[in-house]
Amino acid sequence: MRIVITGATGNLGSAVVRRLRDDHDLVGLARRVPAAKAGDPEWRSVDLTDAASPADLDAAFEGADAVVHLAWGFQPSHRPDKLEELGVGGTRRVLEAVERAGVPHLVHLSSLGAYAPHRDDVPVREDYPTTGVPTSMYSNHKVAAERLLDAHEAAGTAPLVTRLRPGLVGQRVAGSALLRYGVPGFVPARVLGHLPVLPIDRGLAISVVHADDVADAVAKVLEQKAGGAFNLSTEPPLTAQIMADVFGAKLVHVPSSVLRATVNASWRARVQQLDPGWIDLAFALPLLDSTRARDELGWQPIHDARQVFTEIVAGMSHAESGSTEVLRKRSVPQVLGDAVRRGPVSLRSHP
Repeated sequence: MRIVITGATGNLGSAVVRRLRDDHDLVGLARRVPAAKAGDPEWRSVDLTDAASPADLDAAFEGADAVVHLAWGFQPSHRPDKLEELGVGGTRRVLEAVERAGVPHLVHLSSLGAYAPHRDDVPVREDYPTTGVPTSMYSNHKVAAERLLDAHEAAGTAPLVTRLRPGLVGQRVAGSALLRYGVPGFVPARVLGHLPVLPIDRGLAISVVHADDVADAVAKVLEQKAGGAFNLSTEPPLTAQIMADVFGAKLVHVPSSVLRATVNASWRARVQQLDPGWIDLAFALPLLDSTRARDELGWQPIHDARQVFTEIVAGMSHAESGSTEVLRKRSVPQVLGDAVRRGPVSLRSHP
């Protein structure tokens, strides 16, 4: 199959490329594409926030059997207009181009973040409301993207649409990217490997999944032409105690309200780039029930929650990187130099 992948150079995109490249003809779309190497996709530079992107998408989607839409933004957190233009506006442009090109299958990466706050600790299935967490920019944009998909499906002209809703996605080579998204630039990566205590609400439990396991689900829905929504998560979930164990730290209970207030104050003061909506998400979102993916796709995650988080911590503490610009190596001097030249990552148009 000829498969076009948006966001092909990122955390999940890199895993999807690894999974599909031996069996399919791939076209990878990203704003900053790497130098082509043997076995790589056909790279095309496309900026989904650019007014010229519809023409670029039309050219890329011509003759495609499927489009896998992964492109999304996490920074600049102080520029919600920029994040919305990429996440929501980019999804709208992809949908419109898919229809113009007559692509028969669209796989859209939605998220755990699209779901409404939990009512209890019972994991939810795909029919749970996708109304999001109102105080989270990320959640609001994921919900808006889902409503675009709803409208296209209701019109009766849309292709087969698959919505993947994974939990927190991680892999080791995304360590440097995760540092840039969520850790102050003046903090050396190695500090994360030597935390004596982990101050967090002991009630935290969140669904997680490895990037390679999500990539396997992408392969399965493409091969089976499976439509609809699929939750993707390991079971049991990641808990505060598992997190502390992986860090080798003592868990110190800090109520989520105190944690949120601290993150909010430091974000508003531009000390760190993680907006408080992420804390709201972590404590409001339900756990995921992935029964449908297991039963209908034959999907089975290989990595459990401890393994996923161990890779995330190892990747961040060693500033692991990949071969693409999004997954580039992060260092304190480089981050501070970028901050002087271009301003804080939470305010830049392109972090």
